[in-house]
Amino acid sequence: MTKFLRHGFLLLLLLSLSAAGLHKFYVSIFQMNYVPEKKAVQITARIFTDDLEKALERKARKKIYFATTKEVQGTEELLKSYLTEKLHIKINNSEKQLKFLGRETEDDVVICYLTVPVTEKITSLEIYNTLLTEVYPDQQNIIHTSINSNKKSLLLTNSKPKEIIEY
Repeated sequence: MTKFLRHGFLLLLLLSLSAAGLHKFYVSIFQMNYVPEKKAVQITARIFTDDLEKALERKARKKIYFATTKEVQGTEELLKSYLTEKLHIKINNSEKQLKFLGRETEDDVVICYLTVPVTEKITSLEIYNTLLTEVYPDQQNIIHTSINSNKKSLLLTNSKPKEIIEY
């Protein structure tokens, strides 16, 4: 009986893994933390490299070899432009300018660092995020926030690209 269960479990695991390969899951994760001493909301975005490359190549209409040694010149500006086009932040009903700080690659993920200056107490945060939805209609952008010691999360999609959090 134990041998049967072990083989059955292995077969079930293999079937579920092969079925998972039939449909890729499209997701990016954003962490937004308010840092009062810096008077800024710091944003870290984790995006799968191949998905981001596809979006940037569609925007540039050329192969860019994103995050490789063959990366074409101007890719950093293209990335900044793409992020500011797809991600909008309003704090207390006022549109804020995103500042791109840089990026790094970790395995198959690009980590982008952004900041938003904040001079007043945050009472509401509106996030509009359509990152990758033009390429992948099933894209999900998960937003984790830590504002005024309150932690809240959002799930933004192609059909629901914007949400407001009250603090």
